[in-house]
Amino acid sequence: MAWLVLVLSGVLEAVWAVALGRSEGFTRLVPSVVFGVAVTISMVGLAYAMRTLPVGTAYAVWVGIGASLTVAWGMATGAEAVSLTKLLLIAGLIGCVIGLKLVH
Repeated sequence: MAWLVLVLSGVLEAVWAVALGRSEGFTRLVPSVVFGVAVTISMVGLAYAMRTLPVGTAYAVWVGIGASLTVAWGMATGAEAVSLTKLLLIAGLIGCVIGLKLVH
């Protein structure tokens, strides 16, 4: 259960990161509210997962999922350039997250 919560919390990390960028310094209401809700739920989920999983593993997986999805979203929406190098690095990051799960 902790792994599922951790993965969902990592997804929410990407949500709040994107919302933070769109909030324009918290001057736009809807993205600011989305940020606040997503960051709160994401942190609660991370804290829950850390009750069972080692801190280093849980944090690395959470950040890895959030960072990968945030960059992927940026590339999908055209906000970031797509390159083979970026795609390979993201794939490597995802591979590392999977590896942390497998060695746990």
